[in-house]
Amino acid sequence: MPPRGPAYRIVTPRLVVRCWEPRDAPLLKEAIDSSLDHLRPWMPWAQHEPQTLAEKVELLREFRGEFDLGANSVYAIFDAGDERVLGGSGLHPRIGPGALEIGYWIRADAVGQGYATESTAALTRVAFDVADVERVEIHCSTENHASAAIPRKLGYSLHEAGDDLIFTLAAADFPTTPAAGARLAAYDAIGAPLIDDLA
Repeated sequence: MPPRGPAYRIVTPRLVVRCWEPRDAPLLKEAIDSSLDHLRPWMPWAQHEPQTLAEKVELLREFRGEFDLGANSVYAIFDAGDERVLGGSGLHPRIGPGALEIGYWIRADAVGQGYATESTAALTRVAFDVADVERVEIHCSTENHASAAIPRKLGYSLHEAGDDLIFTLAAADFPTTPAAGARLAAYDAIGAPLIDDLA
């Protein structure tokens, strides 16, 4: 049986989490440019901002290409109308086979509203129920208390505490976590449903 997915578009009660498109570049640039003071302490890539619009277009072409090749799944977090970039996330294979790492950021004027928790719960469920991995990890700075609260809320365990915190969740433990109850619809590249709790 061929693997399901990847999930190109995920809909939650308040969000659309989807593959970036090059046409999203102006919206991404606005979200980042308006949030630089908020992002720079935690996001290494923010040290190289602001980028030009042309650079953002090329970045999103790269993201889309990697997504289509199954090499890396970088997602946009949009509002429910799919009109405003609230942040970004991803399912990244950089931690080895059978595992994915979730990263996330939220624009400055949208923090504290639960968007990172909602999108991370959805991606956790997609990682286990669609990508069929054995383990998901979330890494964050020991000083980033808001970011570290998210995996704790979703049932991850603190695996390692050094310069960074590493939270892990195993497939065997996932069904009993709050993340397993995330309500969502997820669709593949041609819009066929992979999960649909919202119908």
